[in-house]
Amino acid sequence: MDCFKGKPPAGVSPQLLKALELVCRTNFRSRPAGPAPAVAGLSRLFTKERTALHRTYLDDPDHAAAYLSYFLPVNLSKIQVLLDEMPEDTQADQKADGLHLLDLGSGPGTGALALLDWLRQRRPEQTRRLTVVAADSSAEALKLAKSLWDGYCGETGTTGARLNLCEANLERAPGGSWGDPVKADAPYDLIVLANCLNELFTQAADPVASRAGLIAELLPLLAPHGTMMIVEPALRETSRDLHRLRDRLLQEQRCTIYSPCLHERNCPALVHPDDWCHEERAWEAPPGIKAIDQEVGFIKDALKFSYLLLRKDGKTIVPRRPQTFRLVSELRELKGDTRAWVCNELGRSEVGRLDRTRSETNAAWDECQRGAIVWIEGLQRKEGAMLGRIPAEGTVEIVRPV
Repeated sequence: MDCFKGKPPAGVSPQLLKALELVCRTNFRSRPAGPAPAVAGLSRLFTKERTALHRTYLDDPDHAAAYLSYFLPVNLSKIQVLLDEMPEDTQADQKADGLHLLDLGSGPGTGALALLDWLRQRRPEQTRRLTVVAADSSAEALKLAKSLWDGYCGETGTTGARLNLCEANLERAPGGSWGDPVKADAPYDLIVLANCLNELFTQAADPVASRAGLIAELLPLLAPHGTMMIVEPALRETSRDLHRLRDRLLQEQRCTIYSPCLHERNCPALVHPDDWCHEERAWEAPPGIKAIDQEVGFIKDALKFSYLLLRKDGKTIVPRRPQTFRLVSELRELKGDTRAWVCNELGRSEVGRLDRTRSETNAAWDECQRGAIVWIEGLQRKEGAMLGRIPAEGTVEIVRPV
């Protein structure tokens, strides 16, 4: 089964690829073996050898070149997919001083570039009034962020967009190394923490509590209409920690969930130790990434990640009702049956439709995919059963596709 149902995949703009190529060519010596060995090494650190991952890995030229060549386009695309999911805030659009973004744990400016490129393609007039603060503990990463920003602006003829750099140890109290420079440009319409939260406070007695404390310090810097975007790897360990962070923030009434969750009760994925939620979105890899994949044996044909979009105004991606569900798995074709796991305020459960009960009103079930939000009317579930059945007379409507 094609899990993306023919949906046009996300991609990386040609202008951004040119800027990346220019910075790599200017800043890094070409290695005889190319970037593939360093990409493979970084991938191991990001997944199987996480305890050996140091936050300043971008200070190493080989790692930095590999990150720009391979991981940055992937991570930037994840952010742009979520920018498409965010609500259109007229308050932010009409601000006299333009849009303000905080890219925290920015690395080489992944979030900054993602928003700049996204605006240029969709709302080019707003790029002239964009201010971004990129904060990271690595001075070398921030230099790369500036080079990429300038290279992209030069490639696209973008003027007026401002990038402010802040070298910051995010594990220190905001009143220390990073608080004042970051506060100077507040309030922010968007705060992005992309693939950095899991790298913070790893030695703390309670890493999740420490990360929640950091988020609590950041939320007051968010504009009333603003969004905080947290993106993490789609690994079980990092995703479950993100679920725990979510629960803690909600219990402390720090914020509300715009998406992906359709409820603000405790995350049901934490009930069983083998469960976790993550996203998978269609993606068209650039030729350079395809070449590296072929060399190292990777397959980067989809974007996989876990995320939270947090708000302070209670806005949600769709109205929350017991008949509205988010698919948290792919459809599984069994013999005479098609099933998926779904989640909403009623918890995490399995829903299926027998082939013999397929009808005109429930045919949309065949088009559902992980992350889609669906309306299911007439769902039948025996008392105490985890499996709900869509009957022939039931209705399935895709409220929001991915």
